[in-house]
Amino acid sequence: MTDQDRSPPSRGPVRQTALLSASFTRDNFGALRHVIAAQAAAAGLSGDRLEDFVLAVNELIINAVRHGGGRGSVVIRPRGHVALTCEIRDYGGPSQLPRIPDNPPTGVGGRGLWLARRVTDALTLQSTNRGLTATVTMAL
Repeated sequence: MTDQDRSPPSRGPVRQTALLSASFTRDNFGALRHVIAAQAAAAGLSGDRLEDFVLAVNELIINAVRHGGGRGSVVIRPRGHVALTCEIRDYGGPSQLPRIPDNPPTGVGGRGLWLARRVTDALTLQSTNRGLTATVTMAL
């Protein structure tokens, strides 16, 4: 019997411990950006990839504050040693999923989702009874 044969059966993907789990409101989300940058850098993002990740997360937090009830939560998790995810959740109640524009909006505002999708490797949106959850992923 090999070591592999003795390993316990797989129970699906392992959910890794959060590097950051924090709540935000209109009053504190600006200071949170620095904490997000520090955690993403410690996880292995650097240079333009780090700046893009922080920009995307900041835009999604601003959206949650403006359109999702003025408060929310952010959770950053590693995906093994290959990627970093950030889940931004608002508490604005049930809502329809917004459409992510293919091209940059031409009016004032409305660029947050477009920008977050453009500068990260993936952006997903999920609507629940409590609000909207946006998740961005960036490869390390």
